[in-house]
Amino acid sequence: MGENAEAQHATVLVVDDNEANRALARSTLEDEGYRVILANDGAEGIAAFEREAIDCIVLDVRMPGIDGFAVCERVRTLPRGPETPVIFLTALRDVETFDRALRAGGDDFLTKPVRPTELLVRVQTALKLRRARVEIREHYALLKQQRDDLLRLQLQKERLMAFVVHDLKNPLAAVDLHAQLLLRDPSLSQDARESVTQIRTETRQLNGMILDLLDISKADEGRLSPKRTQVALKAMIENILADLGVQAVGRNVTLRAVVDETTSVRVDEGLFRRTLTNLVDNALRYAPSNTDISVVATAGPEATEVRITDAGKGIPPSMREKVFDPFVQADAGDRIVDRAGRGLGLTFCKLAVEAHGGRIWIEDAAPGAVFCLTVPHAA
Repeated sequence: MGENAEAQHATVLVVDDNEANRALARSTLEDEGYRVILANDGAEGIAAFEREAIDCIVLDVRMPGIDGFAVCERVRTLPRGPETPVIFLTALRDVETFDRALRAGGDDFLTKPVRPTELLVRVQTALKLRRARVEIREHYALLKQQRDDLLRLQLQKERLMAFVVHDLKNPLAAVDLHAQLLLRDPSLSQDARESVTQIRTETRQLNGMILDLLDISKADEGRLSPKRTQVALKAMIENILADLGVQAVGRNVTLRAVVDETTSVRVDEGLFRRTLTNLVDNALRYAPSNTDISVVATAGPEATEVRITDAGKGIPPSMREKVFDPFVQADAGDRIVDRAGRGLGLTFCKLAVEAHGGRIWIEDAAPGAVFCLTVPHAA
């Protein structure tokens, strides 16, 4: 909005006991399009403010009866008073008068005799500042509303996490328990036994997805804190490969582990086991038939490195960072696809490794991909 257009919508109250001063202020401001209301003294000025929608006040300090300081203090207690700019006029040019004007709630200070151009500029500036304060309050209110909406969504998300973890884990545990009972039945046919074994495999994978989702949510809130213990790495990796052995046989893929018997890592056993399980499972999904998947662990002077290698299509360099984003993986070529089949496992792996102070990245196996991670010896 231009200054002239703004002036046409602004009302200025001029309070001064000097008729010449009132006339000068009126002619100066009306020439620029302002609506001007005049008051001869403090009481009349207060009454005018209560009666009219005033946008700015030009207020003389020394007046008979109620002086300008008292008028300003009274105005600040009235509706619309706190946000209405007050410009004091005074013939006194001293620090004490200036300080008292500020204490009374003044926004600006003009000394007499007042030049018309200076009066106009001060009124324009006061109105601009008033408009800016209103806009800031509106922006603050909008930001507060958006913050409240986000907080409400976050609380709803947490309720959903609680439902997913606590209400779905129990039925999954029941499914797995019944599958185990069926496998103990000697009369079960071989085909049925294979189907039940597949049910157990898929149930464990679904349970892993639920836990991944929970831990990703915890990491977003800064609550993913590993509880470290010293873990024998060879035994953990061999146990993981044994659990995934049925899948590997079904895909005609060989799982190999190369880990020294003495290698150990100080990690959260549950988080680290699920990290390695996700990475081997991811390799299994894309390893061609009649190929190997190797898990090689090497203890260095400061950290232990684990490398999971498959002979699949690999992941292009441009996608190797993006595959760790939620619900996004990359396959060969320049397009993003769902490589891991669920979009959460690799995200969890990155969060879990970084929670241990480690690093995870992807290299080219030519053919295939190598998922590499390091975990420092010291927490």
